Amino acid sequence: MSELRPYYVAGRAERGEDGFEVIDKHRGEVVARVAWAGPEVLDRAIAAAHAARAPMRRLPLWRRRAALSKLLHGIAARAEAFAETIVAESGKPIRFARGEVARAQDTLRAAIAQLEQLGGQWRSYEVAPYLEGYSGRWQRVPVGACGFVTPFNFPLNLVLHKVAPAIAAGCPFVLKPADKTPLSALMLAELLAETDLPEGSWSILPVRVEHAAPLLEDRRLALFGFTGSAEVGWALAARAGGKRVMLELGGNAAALVDETWDDLREAARRIVLGAFYQAGQSCISVQRVYAVRSVYEPLKAALLEETARVKMGDPREPDVLLGPLVSAAEAQRLQQWIEEALQGGGRLLCGGRAQGAMLPPTWVEQPPRDCRLVREEAFGPVATLAPVEDFDELLRRADDSRYGLQAGLFTRDIYRAERAFDELQVGGLLVGDVPSFRADPMPYGGVRDSGLGREGPRFAIEAMTEPKLLVLRRPTH
Repeated sequence: MSELRPYYVAGRAERGEDGFEVIDKHRGEVVARVAWAGPEVLDRAIAAAHAARAPMRRLPLWRRRAALSKLLHGIAARAEAFAETIVAESGKPIRFARGEVARAQDTLRAAIAQLEQLGGQWRSYEVAPYLEGYSGRWQRVPVGACGFVTPFNFPLNLVLHKVAPAIAAGCPFVLKPADKTPLSALMLAELLAETDLPEGSWSILPVRVEHAAPLLEDRRLALFGFTGSAEVGWALAARAGGKRVMLELGGNAAALVDETWDDLREAARRIVLGAFYQAGQSCISVQRVYAVRSVYEPLKAALLEETARVKMGDPREPDVLLGPLVSAAEAQRLQQWIEEALQGGGRLLCGGRAQGAMLPPTWVEQPPRDCRLVREEAFGPVATLAPVEDFDELLRRADDSRYGLQAGLFTRDIYRAERAFDELQVGGLLVGDVPSFRADPMPYGGVRDSGLGREGPRFAIEAMTEPKLLVLRRPTH
């Protein structure tokens, strides 16, 4: 275990001399030791990506497809090894780790499917007498080299939501994975090293936070993409100058239940899964539940029954839903938030007491509306529950947030669904389901403090490219 796992600078493995330990989040054991990439290494990576702009821009679409396909087949061949690595480094239960590996392959397929849209379009401009003889062609071209920072909660798929669109778009990149979960990204780097992408066109570097500023500030990088907390994301964006910025930030997503939804058991099953899968460490996990008063008590009873069935423990066991948080410090933070909500008048329905990095599934009923458990992003296995009088109040309470990522609405009334879609300030509304749903091709992102731009390969490729126009004038002689 003493040998340092290498990072990849300009497409080549280097071991470095200084490293850090990656800890198994459930067992507390050292999984691997990984080399830090220092400031000089990061500068070399940025210089290489900048120099690779023209080779990447000229890379034929079939070669971009070949590189993405090689990643797809490589992940499929090593699917179980990727899943086991995700379990160890993040504490994610194996059922969800395997799901993440499957989704990573879907992300690559979606990026491959978008390659055909990059070929450009031709049209005649002869729509007026003075335009006779004019035609043109436009196509999307890459913006240049990109800097990416990815989070710990989806250490493979959220890396690919940056990497796959960049390759498809023709953008070189330098990526910093999360310090707590770098191993999946480094396994992906091993597969990238087997492709024939242009020399220097990519780097994957564990970099200390205090050394990572050039990913945002260096003018040789044209775009900065960040997935993480709202506080960090917007602080980084303020330092970006004129650089393009893509931010996929947090939320405190609401699930809403009105009186027309007649299967409260189904709603409870979906809400409990959305609140507590992978210990609630998802920016679209269910954090706030509001139900109209006529269905509130039976829904609460169903939620508590379903929650009692949640199995927590060793994430390697196939039926475990809730494993450890990424650290004991995060569990303690959440316990403090819970205690604050209870001191303000909230009622603890279940859970609430952390042991190490484990926090059982927790429901707090009617906490004060200004407490952190309601106002901020919990990012853990705790959710709040409160009754409302009618559908109007349902929408008001859902929108009473500085975030706006996704919301879920359980209603049988299509007109209410349309109204909610028109009025709620969110990036996505899920009708008949929880806000925790995400299909990788869809336009995923939020408004207000939840971010800027959209993920999903099609939409990320649009952000990483810009239209370029060629106009032809037919000679008159």
